[in-house]
Amino acid sequence: MHTGTRILVADDHGIVRMGLVQVIKQLRPHALLSEVEDYKSLSALISKESFELVILDVNMPNGTLQQAIDFIHIKQPKLKILVFSSQDEQLYALRYLKMGADGFLNKLSSKEKIDEALSAMLQKGRYISEEIRDSMFSHTLNKPQSSSPLETLSNRELEVANKLVEGLPLKELSNQLNLHTSTVSTYKNRVFEKLEIHSIPELVEILRMYA
Repeated sequence: MHTGTRILVADDHGIVRMGLVQVIKQLRPHALLSEVEDYKSLSALISKESFELVILDVNMPNGTLQQAIDFIHIKQPKLKILVFSSQDEQLYALRYLKMGADGFLNKLSSKEKIDEALSAMLQKGRYISEEIRDSMFSHTLNKPQSSSPLETLSNRELEVANKLVEGLPLKELSNQLNLHTSTVSTYKNRVFEKLEIHSIPELVEILRMYA
């Protein structure tokens, strides 16, 4: 990795962000690091400065992951996107890659795993853990039936489901997702219908079990 690689860390949890930045500084002393804490600041910085790698949290205020990925692709097509999430890799990694990300790294990863991910992203432009590669391979061979009810949800529906369990009022939720409240209601109904549930506590339970 050459001197002065520019890396942007986007996470709305200060502790997580600071921790990751410290680890990257130890692993890559010459890297130039920038930090943002919401999608709005991310878009503003991406519009002004160029980066080689962005490490991106999936749930931040003022926007959605899909909007952020689309925006990055338009503004800086060569910028590599590593999704950084505490969600279940087996369930979400592939989904985020399909959304346009280049890699997935779990927030509980060891320093060695973070190092491995940084190297892969900066050299090859892609990173998924070996476990996911293996599971993708066996999934292709065995074509199992849908193992999780969440797999029936579209990306947008899953996004709405994740926001619903945060207990946000509908108006706040529609603001964050840039959707009309009636559209959010439609998505909510669709999520409930597909998962065959009738309440937010049931949704919380399903996400806890499968996410």
